[in-house]
Amino acid sequence: MAFFQSAFWFLILIGVMILIHELGHFWAARFFDVRVETFSFGFGPRLFGFRRGETDYRVSAIFFLGGFVKMAGELPGDDTANDPRGFLAKPRWQRLIIVLGGPLMNVVLAIALLTGLYMVKYQKIVDADSGAVIGSVAANTPAAKAGIQEGDRIVKLENKRNPTWDDIILKEVEDAGRPMRLTIERGGRRFDTAVTPVLDERSGAGNAGWSEKGEVQLGPVTAGMPAHKVGLQQGDLILSAAGHSIHATVRFHEVIRGSGGKPVVIEFTRSGKPMQVTVQPVWSSADGPARWVIGAYVEPKFNVVTTRLSLPDAVRESVGENVRSAGLIFQVLQGVVERRISAKLLTGPVGIAQMSGQAAKQGPSAFIMLMSMVSLNLAVINLMPLPILDGGSVVMLIIEMVMRRDLSMSVKEAVFKVGFVFIMMLVAFVLYNDITKILPAG
Repeated sequence: MAFFQSAFWFLILIGVMILIHELGHFWAARFFDVRVETFSFGFGPRLFGFRRGETDYRVSAIFFLGGFVKMAGELPGDDTANDPRGFLAKPRWQRLIIVLGGPLMNVVLAIALLTGLYMVKYQKIVDADSGAVIGSVAANTPAAKAGIQEGDRIVKLENKRNPTWDDIILKEVEDAGRPMRLTIERGGRRFDTAVTPVLDERSGAGNAGWSEKGEVQLGPVTAGMPAHKVGLQQGDLILSAAGHSIHATVRFHEVIRGSGGKPVVIEFTRSGKPMQVTVQPVWSSADGPARWVIGAYVEPKFNVVTTRLSLPDAVRESVGENVRSAGLIFQVLQGVVERRISAKLLTGPVGIAQMSGQAAKQGPSAFIMLMSMVSLNLAVINLMPLPILDGGSVVMLIIEMVMRRDLSMSVKEAVFKVGFVFIMMLVAFVLYNDITKILPAG
């Protein structure tokens, strides 16, 4: 059931992404009077569709990997290359706008989604001055070997004073095998140390073995599972599990997964009232690799103020958040290119499907935020200067503008073929990558 729910929400998400992206190309082409022959969801053989005017609107066999808008005279060696309404017959600046139309629409969608969400529900953390305090340190990890303890505060990361957890996590992810120089505050005194994250072979990211300190609360509780049967509810504030104080979500998972199936005593508060239950974990692979679970998500509890923003304020916050997210995406991609971050960190259709299902369970806000994130990622990826992607076409058009003449058809055809092979190899890699993350380790 979980698989079909994830698949359904993935199709909703990816359908919107493809529609918006291809509409960007389509509208720009129509604006400059370019004849559009095909508007397709997916690649490969045509499954079904309809024709309106001169355009074939269709769904193709490989519909979950994107789509395309085929314009007259667009492909190398096309019989309609000399069509006055063909793509190549238009000035290069118009072609550039048509190519950029898709990514631009994805950026607009990302901003619009967060703007709409912030006008209905805008949440801001109000206790952000607590600093980067360690909430949990796993045994035999780089953090533990460096002497890091629960309750330590990171007051300096490299040359950055009072870093946020976002700063620390990004550095941890991209610095596998390289020391992170830290200044730690403990009991009123400070000392310097270094933590060298290790590469997590499954995720492809660096991992130091620590996590942020904070309150932990229950998220959605699955009906019929152990947590639901003993009366645990979403919003319950977890105090301890099996006698271990809980200050980080990862610590709670460690206790449950390390229970060996034995009953776990959980202490929590509900509306300020202390309570206690004993829950019996079950062995399940419903949400990933098989492990001991109780059927409840846990999440950090932040002190937040929830309000609604006016349209101008919502647009301002949305643009700011998307700019920050785009910067993070570029940093990660740069780390992959420089081989500081493993390409295993990249997520493909299977991984996005899992995230879609999880976001849908958490509610409309989480799903809208995921859609915004995926739309922005799609825009950034498409602007990479790789053949067959929009960014590759932009680079070729800029070269032609500098040369003041078109590249030869043989060159364009060679670039197209190389790009197609590269993209197919990339698709195969991310699919394999997604599957290996789902399969049990070892």
